Parts: sequence; C-alpha cells; structure tokens
Amino acid sequence: MSKLNKGDRIQNYLLEQCVGAGSFGEVWRGRHHMFGDLVAIKVPTDPQYVRILQREGVAVHGLKHANIVRAIDLDPYGNPPYFIMEYIDGPSLRQVIDHYKNNIPISSVLVIMQGLLQGLSAAHSQRLVHRDIKPANVLLNVAMESLATMSESSVKLTDFGLGQAVGLTTQSIMQSGSMQASDGRSVAGTLAYMSPEQKEGREVDARSDLYSCGIVLFEMLTGERPVGGEKPSGLRPEVPPHLDSVFDRCYTRRDARFASATEMLAAIMERPVLDEVVPRLTPPPVPVRVGVSSSAKVKCVQCHRVVQGDDQFCIHCGQQLSAVVPQCHACRKLVRPNDRFCIHCGVDLSVLAE
Repeated sequence: MSKLNKGDRIQNYLLEQCVGAGSFGEVWRGRHHMFGDLVAIKVPTDPQYVRILQREGVAVHGLKHANIVRAIDLDPYGNPPYFIMEYIDGPSLRQVIDHYKNNIPISSVLVIMQGLLQGLSAAHSQRLVHRDIKPANVLLNVAMESLATMSESSVKLTDFGLGQAVGLTTQSIMQSGSMQASDGRSVAGTLAYMSPEQKEGREVDARSDLYSCGIVLFEMLTGERPVGGEKPSGLRPEVPPHLDSVFDRCYTRRDARFASATEMLAAIMERPVLDEVVPRLTPPPVPVRVGVSSSAKVKCVQCHRVVQGDDQFCIHCGQQLSAVVPQCHACRKLVRPNDRFCIHCGVDLSVLAE
C-alpha cells in the first residue's frame, strides 16, 4: 500500500493531518472537499488489518448512539481501503489521565463513566462486546481545560475493531496487543485491562467489558492501575466509599460482577459527590469483627466460603470483610488493625490509635 501524504484525496475528503500511526496503519484528519466537514479516516498500511477495519466499520455502523463514534463510510476494497468516521476534536481519556495524574475532579470522573457506560450499554444491547475498553479508546469532545464543565454527551467510545473477533489472533486498530493463552487459543485486547477470562482465551461477555471499566475507573481516580487488593481510596483518600464498592464489583470474578453496564451506572450515580470532601487523614483501625481470633473460621458474606476470623478481605473473591480497613497515615497503604509499624514504609502506627 502506497504512503499517504497531506493533500491526498480519499473519496470526497482531502487529507489534512496524520493524527495517529502504528503498525496497523494511520489515522488522518480529513475535510470534505465541498462542505468542509471534518472526519477521521483510518487507513491500514498492512493487508492483514483490512479485515479488522471492515469488522469495525460494520460493527459501528449498526451502533447509532451519542456516546459511540459515528460511522460515515467504509470501503475495505478501495485503494487504499478506508473507514471514515466522526472526528472528535479533543483528547483521549489516556491523555487526560496522563495530564491530571490523580487529580481528575471526581465529578468529572462520574460524567466520563456515565458516558462510557451508556455507550457500552447500547453496544451490549446489540450483543456486541467491545473487548478492548481502555483510556485510549475513550475520546472526549472537549478541551482539556474545560473538563470540569463537560457533559456525558462529550464522551465517545471508539475502536470496535475487536468487537466481533472470535477465534482470531487480532490487534485493535489503535495500539492493542495480542497474545495466546496457554492452550494455544488466541487472545485479543490490551493485556493491562483484560479480564481473567479474556487473558485465558475463554468466552467473553458484557461482564468482561465491565471488568475493564473497573480498571479504567480506578486509573481515573488515582492515576494508576490497581495492584492486589488496593482500593481507589487507598491512593486517594477523598474517593467516596461507594466508588470503592463499584470498583470491587468490577475487579472480581465474573459471576460476582455487575450484570450489566446499566446496573454499574446506577451504582456509580448512587449519590452526589462533592470534590471538596475533606480527605480522611487518619482512618480508625477498628475491624468489624472485634474479638474474633485469627484462628477462628467465618464465612465470607459474598461467596460464603470459609476465611480466617481476622481476614480483612476474602482470599477467594476479594470481598471486603471489615467495615473499616486501616491505612498507614504516611504511605496510605493498607495495614492490619494490630500492626505496630507499617510493613510498607516502617512508620510508627501507634498515632492512629491515639
């Protein structure tokens, strides 16, 4: 396939600027030669990606929703093949997270999740699983400095190139990875945001997308992806408790997750959140099961499997077992109620009990 240049014409559009490139090919901003309308044009430069381009175009054409980037034209047999879509004049969520680090206003996080989940709900209603939910595939039709005043209609979900990829070793049209499961089955998506079943090459469903949404939520709130049993509030104390709970319901085994994007959205919008909430500087280290010894056996309230009496989280499903999980006042990482010193940074924890 020949190299594209500024001023080249694809269908009725003149190429103005290359706005993205990778091993798959290029994304160009184009302008209608008569009407002046701006569009985004994806052009694969390797023949192996033409089929993914076709798959994405067909999938998105059937998804007419305010929170999904609109398809305009598609010709996988053209010279070059192309997919023309709505142009979003704003940053990706990846750029926003990198810019704000862990300081995205919580109200803006709620708006972005609302738009993302509304778009996902529309896709899932058409039996289409996205399979590559990540910040780079969420576009915001707003200037970076206007984030605090944006509405959910400014959130646009894009890149459905893996949406119907079954039994194929494929890559997303924008920066996704690919791998194989241990039994040789193909896995398509971006590893850091994949659900366990997707990593293993097993069948995925709408709940697999919600697992990825939980990681995106955690990253918007904290600037980092989750590790182990961390909660968003462990890295950012002003995160309200119900968002910790929403994250827990995503970042768990499949049968314990939200049943739908609509259910997850309802949980996120459960109550109003103010960004001016005073940070919890010294959370009290008092577990719920006071007096229960470490040798005692109790059952998890969620999966009903046996755990140790002093466990703060279920080792089977990750459910929080204590109403309050103490944190080190210095490094903000989780500690056990009776710890004298923080096992992470070594600070004296006795001040929490005073």
